[in-house]
Amino acid sequence: MAGELPFEQPLLEFRAKIDELRKLGADKKIDFSDEIGRLEERYKVLEEEIYANLTVQHKMQIAKSPMRPTTLDYIQAVCTDFLELHGDRMFADDLAIVGGIAKLNGLPVTVVGHQKGKDTKDNIARNFGMPHPEGFRKALRLMQQADKFNRPIITFIDVPGAYPGGAAEERGQAEAIARNLREMASFGVPVICVVIGEGGSGGALALGVGNRVLMLEHAIYSVISPEGAASILFKDASRSLEAAEKMKITAQDILELGVIDDIVPEPKGGAHKDKSLQADAIREKLWQHLQELLPMSREELKEDRFNKFRALGRVSHYQHLG
Repeated sequence: MAGELPFEQPLLEFRAKIDELRKLGADKKIDFSDEIGRLEERYKVLEEEIYANLTVQHKMQIAKSPMRPTTLDYIQAVCTDFLELHGDRMFADDLAIVGGIAKLNGLPVTVVGHQKGKDTKDNIARNFGMPHPEGFRKALRLMQQADKFNRPIITFIDVPGAYPGGAAEERGQAEAIARNLREMASFGVPVICVVIGEGGSGGALALGVGNRVLMLEHAIYSVISPEGAASILFKDASRSLEAAEKMKITAQDILELGVIDDIVPEPKGGAHKDKSLQADAIREKLWQHLQELLPMSREELKEDRFNKFRALGRVSHYQHLG
């Protein structure tokens, strides 16, 4: 198994026993095929039981796993002819945001997303996927270019939150996020947003104003990170699980609330278990939703996006009292 998470430890131990018995049989020239077969069957039952009953905590572990595919992984696997573009033309090139021009099934599109690092050195260079204002401004520049040349926009969301440091605030972090929200609402081209891992706070929303918002099956999406919510609500970041359960951050909960439009299924155990299969599932969903959006006029696309977000958060008086 690759990229085992804490809740998968029983599976890892079971697999080790099977491999040990198989090695013993080979060394001693003893046929353990019947015993190995029975253990394999028990392994499958245990595997099915674990993955069929994933808790919020388990989904948080999957969503935050360093083994999980990143935006660049998906762009290169889902699209062809990717040309990465750099810089916000104002301050710097923020490596926590990547984007450029590509083709999806032969259709020219603009792709933009948060990018976490693959190792410690890469994570430091990319600020652990937490953008500065110049990152959001780079994303906006690429999306405005797409709107000008009538290219659909696809965003990949995977961020714990926008970088909260002093330098980011000095350069207008809040303004950069707010401008993205306003401008994305006004684009006359199809915009599809996909939450591929963590979707945390304004850092996620800055790339999240789309005609369609999709989530991978084990991704999480929230107005604030569970750790941040626990720090504010309980004055204790260690109670992040309790906060996550109250916030309803899983794809299944958020689909029921109407915040997202569709869930992209993941391979058993998460996207990192089969990156190729996951990329195929994302491509299929993107193409499906694009076929619904492409026939719309620019004004219809704006109206569709406006109506989608205006409808969020509506509850009846009786539901509120109950």
